[in-house]
This record gives sequence, structure tokens and C-alpha cells, in this order.
Amino acid sequence: MNRNVEIKARIRGEDHLRHILSRFGQNKAEILHQRDTFFHVPRGRLKLRETSSHSELIFYDRPDQCEPTVSEYLTLAIEGVDTHRMLLEASLGIRGVISKRRLVYILDQTRIHIDDVENLGSFIELEVVLTPDQSIEHGQRVAKRLMELLDIKSGDLIPSAYIDLIDTAPLNSSR
Repeated sequence: MNRNVEIKARIRGEDHLRHILSRFGQNKAEILHQRDTFFHVPRGRLKLRETSSHSELIFYDRPDQCEPTVSEYLTLAIEGVDTHRMLLEASLGIRGVISKRRLVYILDQTRIHIDDVENLGSFIELEVVLTPDQSIEHGQRVAKRLMELLDIKSGDLIPSAYIDLIDTAPLNSSR
């Protein structure tokens, strides 16, 4: 399986965050509109991700923790997304759907995502992609250093996935 070390946090000020990112020479972000359909599975999370240019099935497993945490994942590019969605819905059932606008910055081996998630708000994710010879501790050090540089406080961290936040959100909540 592939591995990364990741964190997710609420954004306190997107303009300030973009300014900090621009200091690293990351002035241009890739803009993605993603729709993630999550399915019921006995462990981990399984989602069908759709963008305007491609679709993929993603399985990942990571503990829900408010600290840089290892995530193991597998991806599979797919065609015929509607047929795959129907098959997965019929066999596993849909847990929920997350729609978001994502800005993707790349800094060395780290993917930095700034997400505007429908019905949840704005978040930042750091994903330190590990090579097979790199330790989890290395990824945690990189993530913690970036958290300091980007002024991400431990109180901003979110332990779970967006789908879990939707599952636990009050029915009539607003952003």
C-alpha cells in the first residue's frame, strides 16, 4: 500500500494562508472540483472520486487522531463511473457524498490542499507522501514543520474525514 502522513485543520483565515503559501513560491494552485461518494465498508474508508478530468476509486485507512497520522491507501483509475457507482451502491450502500472545491499546492513531497467543502466550511490538509524507504517519523517531522510555518495550531486540527464531520453535524447547522 501507498503511505502518507497527513493532518486536516480548519482554516482561520484563507487569505493569510495563501499569503504564507506564496512565500514558498507556490503562487499557482491547481483548482479541482471533486465529488466523493463514500460507501459503507467494514474498515477504513472507500470513496469514488469524480472530477471533470478523471474518476478513481480510493480506499484508505488511518486512525482518527488530531496529530500527523499515517494513512495507507490504494487508488484505482476507472472509466464508466456511473456503472461503478451503481455497482458499489447496490453491493455496499452509499454512506454519503462530499462536494468540494480544492486548491492543490505541491511543496517538495507534500500535497497541500485548501478545501472549500459544501455544508462544512474551509479546511487545509497536508499530505506528506512517503517513499518506501521513508519512516512515518520522517513524515511526522515534515508535517509538524509545515504546521509551524503555516501557523496551524493544534486546536485547529480535525481528527476525522469530511464524511465523518457530515455524519456528526447537526441537521440544521450552517457553516
